[in-house]
Amino acid sequence: MSLSKPFYSLLGAYFEQLFNHPVRTKAITSCVIASSANYCSQKIAGTKKVNTDTLVAYGLFGLIFTGPLSHLFYQWLERITNDRRFKQLMMLLGERAIFAPAITALSLYFITRFEGKSHEDGVSNLNDLYKLILVNNWKYLTLPVLINFRFVPPMLRVLVANIIGFCWIVFLSAKRRKAELMRRQAEEQRNS
Repeated sequence: MSLSKPFYSLLGAYFEQLFNHPVRTKAITSCVIASSANYCSQKIAGTKKVNTDTLVAYGLFGLIFTGPLSHLFYQWLERITNDRRFKQLMMLLGERAIFAPAITALSLYFITRFEGKSHEDGVSNLNDLYKLILVNNWKYLTLPVLINFRFVPPMLRVLVANIIGFCWIVFLSAKRRKAELMRRQAEEQRNS
């Protein structure tokens, strides 16, 4: 019982911030979850030293893009899907057809840039991974997104999307790390 009191106090403070400052709260939450997911991905991969550039890059992307854009996009979807019979289906189609491709492209480019790499590296990362990541996004995240739209109240959808995103970021980080390793190996072979 004594552990539940601090938990409920923290949860209450979170909901208060979410109600009073939704964009800021969702941005900070996205930052923390994205950084945590990248940290977990690095640890799962067995890295001895955490790559702080990547950790910060994922956090910045969550703070600047994922939290605010998800909030605004979900609000927009709520407004334009007035038909009650097909509301969740229309929201799912909108999210899968518009938001997923856009956030995938933004993440592949800007996370690379936030790591301190060049524009060319960002474009290369985008060209190498976009189709693979987007197809896997559609394949594995469509059902969780549908469940989010169907059963989660609008105020909590970004939080649930971030929790789903935690697992997705672990996958995305692994794919980016593998592509980076392959690029380095190809470059070393060319230089040899």
